[in-house]
Amino acid sequence: MSRIGNEPVAIPAGVAVRQEGGHVVVSGPNGELSSHVHPAVTVTIDDAEVRVARASEDRDHKALHGLTRALIANMITGVTEGFRRELEMVGVGYRVQAHGSDGLSVQAGYSHAVEVSAPEGVEFEVPSATSIVVKGADKQKVGQAAADIRAIRPPEPYKGKGIRYRGERIRRKAGKAAGS
Repeated sequence: MSRIGNEPVAIPAGVAVRQEGGHVVVSGPNGELSSHVHPAVTVTIDDAEVRVARASEDRDHKALHGLTRALIANMITGVTEGFRRELEMVGVGYRVQAHGSDGLSVQAGYSHAVEVSAPEGVEFEVPSATSIVVKGADKQKVGQAAADIRAIRPPEPYKGKGIRYRGERIRRKAGKAAGS
């Protein structure tokens, strides 16, 4: 039994949810998002809530049941509040500069600056020279854009230098032990 899939998703005021073919389309103040719905899952849209049901008790259908419900809930949250990921840079000379709301120039210890452009529907903010905020309505795009920026220079375990998520804990290793 899918506990997540059985929960109804509330539709807040100002948000419209509709089905178009094999897709669920959610539109609200922050834009419009759509997601494909697998044929084994049925979506029922009422006035104030969305319910998801599955075709059978098959293991794959149970997984799709919870996944579809979570994707719809994330789309509703995205068009109302939006999603954000915060990154911070640690290291001497590590800094970032914004090029409008759609691009970044990242200095992360390489001989050159790494240029990053924002995917469609995602925007970057640079509150300080060592922090980056990735914002958008689509949770998957925001998370992927943040992961791509982190991949420029992931945190290393000896000194902790690199680009990390805000609040991420890095397991530190001991360096070389001195000779006897």
